[in-house]
Amino acid sequence: MIRALFVLLALALPARAEMQIQEVTSPGGITAWLVEDHNIPFTALEIQFRGGTSLDAPEKRGAVNLMTALIEEGAGEMDSRAFAEARDALAAEFHFDAGKDSVGVSARFLTENRDQAIDLLRAALVTPRFDQDAVDRVRGQVLSILRSNEKDPDSIASETFDALAFGAHPYGSTGDGTIETVTALTRDDVAAAHKAALARDRIFVAAAGDITAAELGPLLDRLLGDLPATGAPLPGRAEWLLQPGVTVTDFPSPQSTVLFGHQGIKRDDPDFFAAFILNEALGGGRFTARLMSEVREKRGLTYGIGSYLVGLDQAEIYMGQFSASNDKVAEAIAVVRAEWARIAGEGLTEQELADTKTYLTGSYPLRFDGNGPIASILVGMQMEGMPIDYAVTRNAKIEAVTMEDIRRVAARLYQPEALHFVVVGQPTGL
Repeated sequence: MIRALFVLLALALPARAEMQIQEVTSPGGITAWLVEDHNIPFTALEIQFRGGTSLDAPEKRGAVNLMTALIEEGAGEMDSRAFAEARDALAAEFHFDAGKDSVGVSARFLTENRDQAIDLLRAALVTPRFDQDAVDRVRGQVLSILRSNEKDPDSIASETFDALAFGAHPYGSTGDGTIETVTALTRDDVAAAHKAALARDRIFVAAAGDITAAELGPLLDRLLGDLPATGAPLPGRAEWLLQPGVTVTDFPSPQSTVLFGHQGIKRDDPDFFAAFILNEALGGGRFTARLMSEVREKRGLTYGIGSYLVGLDQAEIYMGQFSASNDKVAEAIAVVRAEWARIAGEGLTEQELADTKTYLTGSYPLRFDGNGPIASILVGMQMEGMPIDYAVTRNAKIEAVTMEDIRRVAARLYQPEALHFVVVGQPTGL
C-alpha cells in the first residue's frame, strides 16, 4: 500500500505558486519523494545509489566509473546500438554518473512512453551486458581522459590536494582511476563493481512531473526490485592528513592554478547555516564577496576566486580556488590568508549579514525551475538526511542566524594557520 506525506512548499515562481512533496513507499518498500505536475506530459526521475567510486579497492580504482559509463552500452538482448536506437525511439533521456559518494541515474521520459522507457531503463540497471568490445572501447575513452588530465593543471591540483588530504582513503585518489589500474580492469571487475554499487540498501529516489503516487510505487518495484538486496560496505571516515603550508607542483605555464583549504563542517552541524552565510559573504560567486573584492577588484591579482563548503559522506572540507599569473600568486595567497584571519577575528558586518541573507533566501526558490531540477534537489535532500519539509524551513533557518552566531562560528570555522595551498605552475616568491 502506498503511503503519502504531504508538505506544502510556497515558491516564488510564476508557473508554480505552490508545490506538494509527497513521500511514497512502494509495495516492495522502496521510498521516494514525488512532486506531481500534470501540466506537461513528461516525468523526471532521479536515483542515487550511495557509495560511488569510494567503493573501489585500491588496485581496482576506476572500476565503478568504468561500470557506470558502460550501463547504456547494451542491456538484455540489445547490444549498444540497439539500446541507443530503442531509447531514441522513445524520445527518452538517460544519464549515468559516478561521483565519490554515489552513482547517479537521471531519466526523462514522456507519459505516453513511460512503461517502455522504464522497461528499457530497468534492463540497463539490472541486466547490463558489459560486452567485451564495449568494455575495450569505453576503457579507451577513459584512458584518453586520464592522459589528458596528466597535462591539465586543474586536474593536477585537485588530485594533489586530495592525495595530501586523505592519503590511502578512496578520497585520496581520483575515482576515474589511474592509467595502470584502468588498463588492468577486466570485464569481471566491471560486473563486480555493478553488484557492489547498484543495490537496494542504498537507493534514494525522487520524481517530478506527470505521474501520481499510485503509479510511482509499482513503477519503482518494477524498475529497482530485482537489484541485489545489499551492496559493498561503505568506506569508513577519512582521516584528515593535510598539514598547513604550501605545496608547489612545477608546471610550465605563465599562470598558476591554486587550491587551498582546511577541514570543514558537517551538513547536520547546528552551526552549518551560520557557516553557509559566512562562506557566501567571503567567497561566494558575487562580486561583492570579500575575496572577489580584495583579490580581484582592488588588486587585480586574479580573474576570479571563490570558496565553498564541501560535504562528503566521510569527510568535510572548506576549500577555495583561483588562478593567477606566476608573479602574482604569492601576493594573492597572502591576501587570502589575511581575509581568512580577518573574518575569523571579526565575523561580518551587520550590512554583510543582511545582504547575504537577502541573496540566499531570494535566490533559493529560483532553483525549483522545472521537473528535472526539482527531482534532483529532492533526491539530494534525501541523500543529506534532510527532512521532507526542508524546502519550507530552509529560509527561516537562514533568517534565524544572529550576529552572535556569526562571530562564534567564524572563530570556530576559520583557521588561517591551518590553510594549505596547492599551487600548480611556476610561481615566484613562494
